[in-house]
Amino acid sequence: MEGYKVDGQEENNSHQMTTQAPIPLLTPYKMGKFNLSHRIVLAPLTRQRSYGNVPQPHAILYYSKRTSKGGLLIAEATGVSDTAQGYPDTPGIWTKEQVEAWKPIVDAVHAKGGIFFCQIWHAGRISNTENRCQFALEVVEAIANEVGADRVGIRLSPFANYAEAGDSNPKALGLHMAQSLNKYGILYCHMMEPRLKTGWRKKKAFNGTFIAAGGYEREDGIKAVAENQADPICYGRLFLANPDLPKRFELNASLNKYNRETFYISDLVIGYTDYPFLEDAA
Repeated sequence: MEGYKVDGQEENNSHQMTTQAPIPLLTPYKMGKFNLSHRIVLAPLTRQRSYGNVPQPHAILYYSKRTSKGGLLIAEATGVSDTAQGYPDTPGIWTKEQVEAWKPIVDAVHAKGGIFFCQIWHAGRISNTENRCQFALEVVEAIANEVGADRVGIRLSPFANYAEAGDSNPKALGLHMAQSLNKYGILYCHMMEPRLKTGWRKKKAFNGTFIAAGGYEREDGIKAVAENQADPICYGRLFLANPDLPKRFELNASLNKYNRETFYISDLVIGYTDYPFLEDAA
């Protein structure tokens, strides 16, 4: 990659040798007990293809196509109860049928050496109202006590204003939450940032792994990791359209374009499992 070369010369000066320094996004990272081979994370993407809130077999292909050995994937937001729903056909994990449906998906990711986190959610204002800070911290504490803080992460979206959920001071809200989470020693904080390049990042406020997200492209991610503004970077739409995104970033190859019109349609192939790999697109 341009700008990441180191030129060296043998002692006898007989010839010059060029060593390619690693691309920051493609460097290993130790996230607690998990050894990531690179820092390109699949973002949790709502796909609305889990009919009746049950994950479908096509999700095996969807997730396994985006799995690389040592890569981190975060599953689409998964409901914790039938009262937590805000959108149609989103997956759940509160019934035996749902749990059993997730198992082959998880097995497929693990078979390729991937690391898979389930993002559990409650749709919040869409189905209920709550004290955003107190409630979130109570949930974090309860889950950490149940499964261990080293297996718990959280996604924060202080800048979101959907469903009239905007905050009057989102920067202060994000900072307060990042600092408050340190008490529980959880594994990671996944922070959604404004898509406008404002330079707002709060990695230093959080003691664990800080995952940044918010409209990043290849060079943005490289810069954020190189400048220690984030640890891994979450990619959503680019990873959706490019199941081999780490390879494409490594080669600085061209990217498939995503199609917004197919983000949330009910089709199990179109806009879901039909985006080609680099070699298939050639």
